Amino acid sequence: MAKIAIIGVGDISGIYLKNITGTFDNLEVAGVCDLIPERARRAVEKYPQIPKIYGDMYEAFADPEVDIVLNITRAYQHYDVTRAALLAGKNVYSEKPLATTLEQGVELIRIAREKGLMLGGAPDTFLGAGIQTCKQIIDAGFIGRPLAATAFMMSHGVETWHPDPEFFYKPGAGPMLDMGPYYTTALIYLLGPVDSLCAMTQQSFETRVATCKEKKGLVIQVETPTYVAGTLRFKSGATATMVMSFETLYSTHPCIEIYGEKGTLTVPDPNTFGGPVVLYRPEEGAAREVPLMAPYKENSRALGLSKMAEALESGKGDFVTSWRLTGHALDVMTGMLRSGEKGETVRMLDLEQATNPGETKK
Repeated sequence: MAKIAIIGVGDISGIYLKNITGTFDNLEVAGVCDLIPERARRAVEKYPQIPKIYGDMYEAFADPEVDIVLNITRAYQHYDVTRAALLAGKNVYSEKPLATTLEQGVELIRIAREKGLMLGGAPDTFLGAGIQTCKQIIDAGFIGRPLAATAFMMSHGVETWHPDPEFFYKPGAGPMLDMGPYYTTALIYLLGPVDSLCAMTQQSFETRVATCKEKKGLVIQVETPTYVAGTLRFKSGATATMVMSFETLYSTHPCIEIYGEKGTLTVPDPNTFGGPVVLYRPEEGAAREVPLMAPYKENSRALGLSKMAEALESGKGDFVTSWRLTGHALDVMTGMLRSGEKGETVRMLDLEQATNPGETKK
């Protein structure tokens, strides 16, 4: 059983704590830590099996009982927390994204590889019943060779409902790095690695006004693109159109569709573990919903962490939510932003070569 130190006890920590303590029997909480001590105290009150509250993250990193550090701080804090944990000799599983720049992500991967540590993270929703069923359908050839795909995350932002919306309009967030990880990871998992991409970005509003009750009336400065549209070319030859928007009041686009030689597959919302899977094949005359053929239909966050713990226990080293996936997803997402900024096609990095511990850092 892997003992987990949780750094950050904000909103997302609730589902992690629920699943670590009640769903995955190969995980155990070693302790929790938060910059706001009251959050950590509330977590222990709700889950009295948590043995300790760390005074700070460095105390957690120094705990010899800790096998894995679970970094569920804010996205802009991911790099600093993960880097410190790796340098302290701890394996790390981070919430999405791995970091907010490709350079940061490459450095984290390099440190992990140099020290022989495991590094990976969210999202793990693609391991749920919905996308796993889609993977089985594609692998079984029901839509033939995948030729193209679309991915749309169309919303008008978070200021109407999120209790702390400012961050979502800062560099390191926006629709691409906040929601993009779910869509990007799902596409990579279903279609394979991305070779190159091109994109255009825009920021249509200089400010947003919060209407959530916690920050009602707050004027938020928008400092990152809030509409990102691009085209991905996969190494398989397939092409995908991706749009991530905080500028859309209403849309009827499906979250993800895969278009193959023999049919079309509608993929459920990649921010969920379950959801409807719809298959269309011309000979059947109509689209039909396919029964889910895999476990984990409900919110199973920490499933990827459990996979990491399995690999740690077995000594295999690699696991499905490792840096190979999270790092590539980060390259794609930041590549979309770089392409939009520079107006040019961006090729994806060879992470194996770029983070080889034997290579001199450039």
